[in-house]
Amino acid sequence: MQGLNVIQQIAIAALPLLFGITLHEVAHGWMARRLGDKTAMMLGRLTLNPIKHIDPVGTILVPAVLLMLGGFIFGWAKPVPVDYRNLRNPKRDMALVAIAGPLANFVMAFGWALVAKLGFTLGGSGSLWFARPLIWMGEFGIVLNLVLMVLNLLPLPPLDGGRVLTGLLPGPMAYRFSRIEPYGFFILLGLLVTHILGYILWPPVQYLRAVLSAVVGL
Repeated sequence: MQGLNVIQQIAIAALPLLFGITLHEVAHGWMARRLGDKTAMMLGRLTLNPIKHIDPVGTILVPAVLLMLGGFIFGWAKPVPVDYRNLRNPKRDMALVAIAGPLANFVMAFGWALVAKLGFTLGGSGSLWFARPLIWMGEFGIVLNLVLMVLNLLPLPPLDGGRVLTGLLPGPMAYRFSRIEPYGFFILLGLLVTHILGYILWPPVQYLRAVLSAVVGL
């Protein structure tokens, strides 16, 4: 989105960011319901209405500031509540609930790749005024959702990858590993400030982006 002013960048990024963050949480709640916990459904969180999921800081303020600064963009929505006591196999099912969010981001990355492909197709037919925003939005949606997927799959509680690993580890090891959770945010912040996080995320993000581009013919 080089060459766009801040307002234009926000306009292009708004839909991919909003749906990338909120549908991630809906996927957690949907999987929990499938596995026996209806907490999210009873609280009205199994909805595509983004207003139900918006966190003023994580969904709006932080991404907007990072976008304006031109740096690493991420955010979060209000976490979907899951009561593990309602799950049929709590340890295993919590891992399945956790993995549902990143998988939803991968599906959305594929969807935005199709949007970008549509933009290029329309551009080739002369509809450039309509095509270029689709291309920008699609390409931003691809990268954003792949970043959210890879970031959340890092084996660090309270990220989804940490919960998946907790579900896979034997009981005593899982308990010891889960005790990292209160410090997880600070570890993640340290990785971000030292730029180590970028070195971890970008290789798989770039690889998956290339795969999606090849699949849809970008």
